[in-house]
Amino acid sequence: MVAETRGLTPCEDTLEWNETETHKPGRVEVSGARWGAGLSAVARFVAEIEAAAGGKSALKPGYVLAGDELFLLDRCRAAVLKAFVQPELRDFCLSDLDLAEASIFEVLDRAQTPSLMAPFQVIFVRNVRQLYTRGAKKDEFAALDRYFRSPNPQALLIFVADFLRIPSDARRMEMDDRNRFERITETLGEHCGVVELARVNEEDAMRWAVATAQEGGARLDPDAARELVDALGADMMLVSSELEKLLLYALGRGKITLGDVETMVLAAKQRSLYELTDAISARDRVRALALLHGLLNSSDAGEDAAIGHLYMLARTFRQMLVILEKNVRDSRAIWQALWQGFRMPPFAADDLIRQARRYKSRGELARAIRLVARADRELRSSPPDKRLVLERLVYELASEPKAASPLFGSTQLSFEG
Repeated sequence: MVAETRGLTPCEDTLEWNETETHKPGRVEVSGARWGAGLSAVARFVAEIEAAAGGKSALKPGYVLAGDELFLLDRCRAAVLKAFVQPELRDFCLSDLDLAEASIFEVLDRAQTPSLMAPFQVIFVRNVRQLYTRGAKKDEFAALDRYFRSPNPQALLIFVADFLRIPSDARRMEMDDRNRFERITETLGEHCGVVELARVNEEDAMRWAVATAQEGGARLDPDAARELVDALGADMMLVSSELEKLLLYALGRGKITLGDVETMVLAAKQRSLYELTDAISARDRVRALALLHGLLNSSDAGEDAAIGHLYMLARTFRQMLVILEKNVRDSRAIWQALWQGFRMPPFAADDLIRQARRYKSRGELARAIRLVARADRELRSSPPDKRLVLERLVYELASEPKAASPLFGSTQLSFEG
């Protein structure tokens, strides 16, 4: 994580490089303000998990990952898996439960029941918002209170509260999210550690990119860091993915320039995702399927990148939903309609506005998000053919919606954030 990067010291609020005598050859110092709340919270969480795994400190019986910043959620999950889930015992010690499908009583029963095949259990609990829907839920919270008063020391509960949006400046949190967060701290927060996954602002995203590139043995020029973040709308999942490609591209040179970013990032984005959503919004199924195949064939990870493609599709449809609801008609207004961390690259603004206006209603875009959510569940269930799941998704997205379908009975949308 960022906090563990050697040679980094917080100083002035600028991106600068200073060779110092105390550093090893080739290592540089990145000046910059202290890391924002989200990155700092993850660094503390990772340090606590690693210390507990090494027997240096006690582990809390549960944690709440509060916030919809997927990049930070993934970092937290990866740290827990690395510390407590042995690959050969994964099927016996790791559970992913959804409160939309399983009750909290089933979750607690799983936590209280020792595994016969593994010494320790990790249970991720999604859809935590189900605990805070209408109704008192007295029985549920009473059961949680009883469990945490005498928790199983061989189990760890991780509650994923990704229905909250915590901006990089917590003072700007919307009232509804603030009330939900306070409700969580008053209930689960009494027994669990609460990790606030605030959005990463553009300055922190640039510093993170510089630090990560440095760890990878390359110097990321300030202009290149700024262009990388700006081009991807400060979306940390995309920034992280593209930075990995840039590190491979610059292997042996030890430097990533603005030209490298323009070559490897901007052109790739122009050719891929927005061309696919353009074909989908135009109901051109043949072109959409052809673009999907091109996207899969051009990706180094191939079908293994399917979850990432779904994440980007869901995000794009949610951006279109906001554009449609707020009646955005030109790129000048789009930056007010979409908040920081949820914006598209500047070059895609006009294209996305045009695509959004092809949809007749909010319901059509909500349908698209539900279709992506269904495909996401299928992919996470290890289907025999991931490509087939994606092909069916794109075909349905590019087809006219039917009058009625059982698929749309639920109002729960996935990919909050």
